[in-house]
Amino acid sequence: MKLVFAGTPEVAVPALDALIASGRHEVAAVVTRPDAPAGRGRRLVASPVAERAEEAGIEVLKPLKPRDPEFQQRLREIAPDCCPVVAYGAILPKSALDIPLHGWVNLHFSLLPAWRGAAPVQHSIMAGDEVTGASTFRIVEGLDAGPVFGVLTEDIRPTDTSGDLLTRLAFAGAGLLAATMDGIEDGTLRAVPQPGDGISLAPKITVEDAHIDWKAPALRVDRLVRGCTPAPGAWTVFRGERLKLVSVGLVTERTDLAPGEVAVAKNNVWVGTGSHAVELLWVQPQGKKPMKGADWARGVRIAAGERVG
Repeated sequence: MKLVFAGTPEVAVPALDALIASGRHEVAAVVTRPDAPAGRGRRLVASPVAERAEEAGIEVLKPLKPRDPEFQQRLREIAPDCCPVVAYGAILPKSALDIPLHGWVNLHFSLLPAWRGAAPVQHSIMAGDEVTGASTFRIVEGLDAGPVFGVLTEDIRPTDTSGDLLTRLAFAGAGLLAATMDGIEDGTLRAVPQPGDGISLAPKITVEDAHIDWKAPALRVDRLVRGCTPAPGAWTVFRGERLKLVSVGLVTERTDLAPGEVAVAKNNVWVGTGSHAVELLWVQPQGKKPMKGADWARGVRIAAGERVG
């Protein structure tokens, strides 16, 4: 088939690579979000997908909005059979959805209908799921509601951050998306409607969502930290400044600390929660690089009874 791939961040690059390497389909063009300011100089930078497409000599389309008439006209000129999508980052109007013969097929990082929305991996970790996966489905106007072509499953490991899990799903999902294109092309795949029950939503995680409640149980604190790493980053407040938590450990035997109370030893720093304590393994003070929790504690010289939050 002739394909137009839509995607923007680094997590979409493995799928683009898989389609380019398949040899069975032609990636005629790539659709991605416009260049965005990045770094200290805030200069405009192309998306990872745009950079990869340019390296491969593939035409890159960067519409401000997918409903732009000029973009849709160019898409009609290319006349793709199908448009595979991974984390494109914009809502597709029906006028665009109707252009390719086989529609737009999205690789979504959950087992639909669970965790429909922008942050399925983060929510699956924060909810304490033991298994997640990826799904390919035909995009319709409802939120991640289209019929499903294929799925794969992936165990969530006890120490997984959302970054860890998303990386594994990006590579595994790349193969699923390529196989879905093959199945659509040869007629062996039929999309199956999603069930009406089991639906859960995964909206974008805001900075406020990542604010730690130390009255919550330790397990919930750990899941929040892992789910919000690397972005937006779970955080608390210490002496009036924001302190980001990069990694914590569960310390079930320590129950003597009140929620938010900090205790320090030579090589350890603990914080009380609504159940047992957690150890601050890695933290990032405001304006500084990540450091070991014990190094941070030595530097700020925590007094007995001091609290975070």
